[in-house]
Amino acid sequence: MPHTVQPGETLWTIAAASNLTTRTVAAYNGLSEDSQVVLGSTIQIPSTVEGYASLQSAGLVTPEPTAAAPAAAPSATQAPAAAAPATQGSYTVRAGDTLSGLAAGAGVAPSQIAAANGLDASAPLLTGTILKLPSGAPAPARADEPEPTATVIPQADPVPTATHVGAGDVQAAAAAHGVPASLATAIAWQESGFNNAAVSSANARGVMQVMPGTWDYVQQNLAQRTLDPNSATDNVHAGVLYLKRLLADTGGDEATAIAGYYQGLGSVRSRGLYDDTQQYVANVQALRSRFGG
Repeated sequence: MPHTVQPGETLWTIAAASNLTTRTVAAYNGLSEDSQVVLGSTIQIPSTVEGYASLQSAGLVTPEPTAAAPAAAPSATQAPAAAAPATQGSYTVRAGDTLSGLAAGAGVAPSQIAAANGLDASAPLLTGTILKLPSGAPAPARADEPEPTATVIPQADPVPTATHVGAGDVQAAAAAHGVPASLATAIAWQESGFNNAAVSSANARGVMQVMPGTWDYVQQNLAQRTLDPNSATDNVHAGVLYLKRLLADTGGDEATAIAGYYQGLGSVRSRGLYDDTQQYVANVQALRSRFGG
């Protein structure tokens, strides 16, 4: 699971937050235990099984010759997922970028990018702001320039909070809304590892990695009650409701709904599946068996 380094974090604090040792996280990322992490960079958080395998590969542990070695299938809450591909359209604002300029390059109105990312279209665009641009849009002119060392997460709903949920919480929400439980749970694990503090490189937030624009759409059109943007449980409900709508819009075609959750259904229909979308769909489908599907 990818983790973006926040101010004040160290390799030790990142590992501790995931109940892992510094050595495990360092080995999984090809680092030494005393490495300094860079603000805004990405650290991959392994599952218990993946971390143990990395320690073995680095010669830091001796493989157990018995069944105690983590060769057995993990439990549902420890199900290892292939790393989620970087989201289509993720972009960090460089110096000199403007909302109107980015929108013109993407072929959309500035208000569309502002609404999707929870921005005030009339406010200045801060360098380092993490944005989601339309999938398939041309790379912005400054995309090849180094990313800013400090990143800015727009203040918008839903709010990432330091909370984890369990597979049962996602399955309960799925059952409440008539969505296949294994599908919703696999997406939740693939997106965040059930971590509501997760914020992606494309400004998606929480357990189900809900974009601010998607949150507003769900609240206004799909939810039957007011959702709490600070609640991990309501983040799950928002993601499940959105997934339910995708399943309805695709006539129950689960593979296309999964692709739509990641790439955007409009983009899937107009452009087909990108390579990273195909990887995402494969990851989710592979995970379903670990959550009862």
